Amino acid sequence: MKVIVKNTYEEVSMEAAKIFAEVIKAKPNGVLGLATGSTPIGMYSALAEMNKKGEIDFANIKSYNLDEYYPIEPTNDQSYRYFMNENLFSKVNIDINNTHVLNGLTKDPEKECADYEKAIEQAGGIDIQVLGIGQNGHIAFNEPAEKLDAYTHLTGLTENTIKANSRFFATEDDVPKQALTTGIGTIMKSRKIVIIATGSAKKNAVAELLSGKIFTSNPSTILNAHPDVTLICDKEACPNA
Repeated sequence: MKVIVKNTYEEVSMEAAKIFAEVIKAKPNGVLGLATGSTPIGMYSALAEMNKKGEIDFANIKSYNLDEYYPIEPTNDQSYRYFMNENLFSKVNIDINNTHVLNGLTKDPEKECADYEKAIEQAGGIDIQVLGIGQNGHIAFNEPAEKLDAYTHLTGLTENTIKANSRFFATEDDVPKQALTTGIGTIMKSRKIVIIATGSAKKNAVAELLSGKIFTSNPSTILNAHPDVTLICDKEACPNA
């Protein structure tokens, strides 16, 4: 695992954007694995600026997001489809039909998840995946558990995650208690992974990630088994800084 430590969130975001830009330039019809939450917003902003300047082109890029709340309407301003439209898709020249987010209104979650898994495979797989890391080590909505799901699935959210995400909702009760999420195996199939961590609240999770050991109590640690992972963090999140 390559570790890059920066001083500020802005520097972390720019470093991640540069790695994504390299992949986009090398493979103009590449497949991006995208994430939501506050962590990647700076990276998306930097990529949009690069696109505006003509440095990178999204015209033939495809994207697949990690997860989506369930149930939730795509027009809800807390849905991940809405988030992606607002923070990236509306700011770059990507074909909206080439952007994919799990359907938070599906009547058949099991079929939706199976179809999503197949769609990623048919697209050729994820060339580069960005991940955030939860305070409890979750990646996507793969929460700490004795057993972890390999593939895309419907999952319940832990109290820790619901509380952490409540800052985006009017009240904690408004946070959906379930989500559709890609699985650990889905993530591990990505050819290249960039994981971003900022702030002291992430330090314990990052310390376990950097231990070289794998714990199902910290799902991010599975990344130690992947051949091409770059961790980009600020000094507050890095236990050795």
